[in-house]
Amino acid sequence: MELSRLSRRAFSALAGTTVLGLALGGSASGGALPASGAPGPVPTGPPPGPPGADGVRHRVALDRHSLLVDGRRLTLWSGELHPFRLPSPSLWRDVLQKMRAYGFNAVCVRLAWAHHSPAPGRYDFTGVRDLDLFLRTAAETGLYVVLHPGPYIGADVDAGGLPGWLTATGARARTTDPAYLRHAEEWLTRVNAIAARHQFTRGTGTVLLYRVDAPPRALTHLHEKVRADGIDVPVLPDDLPLARAEAAGIRDAAEARRVHLAHLAQGVTLHNVRTAFGGTSWGWLPAPSAPTPTYDPTAPIDEARRPTDRLAPLHQLGHLLRHVPGFTRLEEAPEVRASDARIQVRHLTDPDTGTHAYVLRNDSATDVTSTLPMGGTDVRVTVPARDAKLFATGLHLGAGRKLAYATVQPMVSLSVGRLDIAAFVGRAGEMAHLVLDCPEEPWPTRLDEAAAWAYDQGRLHVTVPLGEDRLTRVRVRSAGSDRTLLLLFADDAASLRLWPYETPSGRVLVRGPALLRDVTLDGATIRLTGDTVDEHELEVWAPRGITHVTWNGEAVQASVGRGLSLMTVWPLPGVTEPALPALDGWRRRTENPESRPGYDDSGWTVADRRTSNSTTPVPAGQPVLFADDYGFHYGDVWYRGRLTGASGLESVSLTYRTGARGLLMAWLDGEPLGTHRPGREADAKGTGTWTATAGFRVPQELREALRERPDAGGSRVRSPAHSPVLSVLVRRTQHDQDAYRAARGLASVAFEGASPRVHWRIRGVAAPDPVRGPLNNGGLYGERHGWHLPGYDDGGWEPVSLASSASFPRQDRRQGVTWYRTTFRLDVPPDVDASIGLVLDDDPARDHRVQVFLNGWNMGEYAGGGTGAPQTFVLPNGILRTRAAANTLALAVLADGRSASGPGTVRLKLLGSAAGGVPVTPVASPGRR
Repeated sequence: MELSRLSRRAFSALAGTTVLGLALGGSASGGALPASGAPGPVPTGPPPGPPGADGVRHRVALDRHSLLVDGRRLTLWSGELHPFRLPSPSLWRDVLQKMRAYGFNAVCVRLAWAHHSPAPGRYDFTGVRDLDLFLRTAAETGLYVVLHPGPYIGADVDAGGLPGWLTATGARARTTDPAYLRHAEEWLTRVNAIAARHQFTRGTGTVLLYRVDAPPRALTHLHEKVRADGIDVPVLPDDLPLARAEAAGIRDAAEARRVHLAHLAQGVTLHNVRTAFGGTSWGWLPAPSAPTPTYDPTAPIDEARRPTDRLAPLHQLGHLLRHVPGFTRLEEAPEVRASDARIQVRHLTDPDTGTHAYVLRNDSATDVTSTLPMGGTDVRVTVPARDAKLFATGLHLGAGRKLAYATVQPMVSLSVGRLDIAAFVGRAGEMAHLVLDCPEEPWPTRLDEAAAWAYDQGRLHVTVPLGEDRLTRVRVRSAGSDRTLLLLFADDAASLRLWPYETPSGRVLVRGPALLRDVTLDGATIRLTGDTVDEHELEVWAPRGITHVTWNGEAVQASVGRGLSLMTVWPLPGVTEPALPALDGWRRRTENPESRPGYDDSGWTVADRRTSNSTTPVPAGQPVLFADDYGFHYGDVWYRGRLTGASGLESVSLTYRTGARGLLMAWLDGEPLGTHRPGREADAKGTGTWTATAGFRVPQELREALRERPDAGGSRVRSPAHSPVLSVLVRRTQHDQDAYRAARGLASVAFEGASPRVHWRIRGVAAPDPVRGPLNNGGLYGERHGWHLPGYDDGGWEPVSLASSASFPRQDRRQGVTWYRTTFRLDVPPDVDASIGLVLDDDPARDHRVQVFLNGWNMGEYAGGGTGAPQTFVLPNGILRTRAAANTLALAVLADGRSASGPGTVRLKLLGSAAGGVPVTPVASPGRR
């Protein structure tokens, strides 16, 4: 987690204008304008409406409290989503809609330069790299965009997002090196040409902020370049002139509350959840720091696009900041202490609304009950162990009603027609106590059995035991107002069924479904779209005149209930889970002909360079063997060295450099020497660059054969083509995020018993996949010949019968690569969104690697020899054909020869399903021609 602040002077130098109280862009003239359009501080009030490409110019400014959009205060509650980690553009809409529904008002977007650029001067913004489509979708969803194109982004991607080809140019990234700046400017020019068309200031999109990464001495230069490209929204470095905070690695809901409420108490109004959706580090995308395909297992929306238990606090806080005025301009208030010192208290107030906020935190290992002075009363409160709570006093809840105090957190306060609705949330099992200032005795009505109330000395006391996934409603009327107040009390689970929504005709509150995606008011009909998982009732609070309800295009029967809502007569149906086929009909073929002495490597690149652009020193007296110097930046790399003078050779020592989960295999004249890999500890730590020397003894029979060959040092000289061949396969060449120019691949070779001369050739990926991109393929023989692609003719391969329902036979033991292929069909109904995974499981004693390809897309790597826990690969819809179409699954297994080469257990698994979803367009997956 991160909290940062930049000085006014530093930021003024960056922006070229005074920070506090001045606009940073978006005016017609491009000049500086007063933030509020009037002297004095901007008061707290309703935030600006949901953003969109509305064709209207907007002003974006800031002061010491918050962003100002068209003179209104905006607390930014953003979640990070990496489009490159979800290679299915249709699903971008799904996740963005979920983020908006769960309370986010902005999406923070990082762009990986490597994902778009396979070579210098070549850029691709089509297909799964369509930035224009993503920005349009974000605008249609009603989310602001914080755009971060780097050039360096970190994000646990290979080289921090820098393209592999940059490692071979000698350019020193993230410095003022002119060679680097030329490449970086070219990248930003391509991004900015798209981003400029989607700026919120111009009314043509929702890009609100732009972040550039550069060292301080180059920041002004890149800032000027971005401005020259037409970017007129605020351009921000790593820090901002007001408090900004990021949170990552949150383990559970309690920690989410502690972290985010602490940020709120520190006056943060620019919040970012990193990451809101973790996604998949598919192909050769992941950096050594996070080598597994699942990028962020702590994300509140998981890799399968499902909500997790960390989401409820974010949902509640996001809607609080959106729908409850009084939490944007918080200032320090007089100190307040709980009677038990284990509860830490931060007291803040909004001078405009009179709202007081109390952030309570308990870092102890036990629940703590104490008293806290709030609203003129000592209130009994309980804070669970290692948890936090937010309480409020003085909160206006509609016409003439004010909150004295409550032991539950406010989530929503909005007006719908003649109804004022206030929702409060807490943990299941707690007793909620809410007190309203009511000068006149009100007329409460209990709509659910659990609620109780009492009126005493001008205050209405309401108590509600919070049940598991249960909403409790209390209606309050009084003679002094023609408006009714509806109080809603929910635990975490029930809060995730409350969906506030803003339409051009007024606000709406929906309760019941698993997700609300969209709301349209059409005459007397409210049209709702969303998802259901379990059967559940639907309740709608809508503006006056709405009498009919549709759900996903179908009319549902509804009537007005006691809560002045439209309540469906029959519950919405749940989802029927689709059946998944067993994976059978496999075919198998071994490869690695590169290990055979007679293999024709004449078309391979000669590895004879003597200098390198790597930061790794070249061993004295040896040629450069680093893969990047020969243009092979991703995946597996093969080396073949022809030995002259090898008579008497006893052992070979191979020094190689990889990231986590690296691997080396070696053969001499076709005979396996052995396999070497990093230790499990290095893999677990995500070691950035791992260097080791693999020492192999030459087998006795092979030593005798070398001594008997006259070309191995005898009097006769034979052609190098008939010399002994040392073949080496190295996995893998992923680059460290920071030391991105550290060498990958084979580094040097040493011999004992002889000193042969070596003539080296190297081979990696054949060419970047024009559709799937440069990060999809490596240098295995099967990849170079399309074995992973749909349409490849595997009819001549050996059929494989499964030994059990999903296990492969284990009789084959060989060092090298074996491929398995099969096809399968799914028949998921068109109105069902099913998230499906591929589960690989095996004996933890078997240390091998399995590369998974679905319809030619590299879904990532399974690494055996770990904890023994199954690994699940999420198969994104779009790449996965779910509507009665064939899918091709290919597995490339690298085995060390000591254990069987089969991949173990392979099966499909339903990770989640919902009735609803978004239309999914198949992702282009060209096959073998």
